[in-house]
Amino acid sequence: MIEFGIKDIIDIFSVALLLYYLYKLMRGSGTLNIFYGVLIFIVTWIFVTQIMEMKLLGSIFDKLVSVGVLALIILFQDELRRFFFSVGSNNQMNAIIQFFSRRSHSSADANPAVMQIVRACAYMSKNYVGALIIFERNMSLSDITNSGELIDANINAQLIKNIFFKNSPLHDGAMVISNNRIRAAACILPVSHSTNIPKDMGLRHRAALGITQQSDALAIIVSEETGRITLAHKGTFTYDLNQEELERSVTEALSAK
Repeated sequence: MIEFGIKDIIDIFSVALLLYYLYKLMRGSGTLNIFYGVLIFIVTWIFVTQIMEMKLLGSIFDKLVSVGVLALIILFQDELRRFFFSVGSNNQMNAIIQFFSRRSHSSADANPAVMQIVRACAYMSKNYVGALIIFERNMSLSDITNSGELIDANINAQLIKNIFFKNSPLHDGAMVISNNRIRAAACILPVSHSTNIPKDMGLRHRAALGITQQSDALAIIVSEETGRITLAHKGTFTYDLNQEELERSVTEALSAK
């Protein structure tokens, strides 16, 4: 008779939770087909070695697994780096604390620097000026900052509008915000190769998704073609934000630091 206790329930739940997290991670990075392939291989391996007990085929699968683990580490090094960073940081504890002590953010609590950025984004959206603004959070973006032109200035809506002005030499690339200061502009970002990005979105959106997949950064994109404002965070997009929604979303994301 098979014994089934609380330890087995916890074991099954833990494996299911791990697979769900891996699924979300792979879906965000556009490698979902690889996840399905690895899952099918694992199920086949368990079937061959544990159920059918095929020794020869099982030994071949064992060798493939030992080599495959190393190959997966190399293939998904960026995703693994992001995973272990999130585990090692205090973001998870902050999320738990905020879950039990939720409070709404009023306009009086708003960060003046965020309000300057939101005001600039609203102007650029109205006038179809493209922009890409990155907020550095816990993970350092020094390599991204060094790829652009260092500015190190106070955050000001007029300065942001001048930087992203269509004829400005700093128009292309991303602006990096760190510690409530404009650190650099015209920065080069890693581009996401996810297939989930809508086809009407261009390089700015792919760059924003790429940096939020590889770090805990927050990104604001203003479309030059449509004027729409999009927020990228944790490898996902929030589309068509108005001024109030953008201010609230940015404030909440930065306060979860």
